[in-house]
Amino acid sequence: MPTNKHKRKASAHNKSKKLKNAQTPGLITSHPKIFIYVGLFFIALGAYFMAFEAQSNAMFGLAMLLLVSGAATSIYANFSVPKLRK
Repeated sequence: MPTNKHKRKASAHNKSKKLKNAQTPGLITSHPKIFIYVGLFFIALGAYFMAFEAQSNAMFGLAMLLLVSGAATSIYANFSVPKLRK
């Protein structure tokens, strides 16, 4: 009898298949098209504040925050839109 028998590693067995692209049930991932429009609204509001209301430092800061948060929201919501498969 040989002393060293060949043993299979545990990783060689089939593991359960998991969904790779499973989305978390978040608010933006649940309704991505609405949040694209919300982000675009924030960008438009920030551009308005930047052009017409930015005489004080507070309004300039608010305009910048609106522009950045609107862009981030729109981009994240755009990635969350389900893609069509051919």
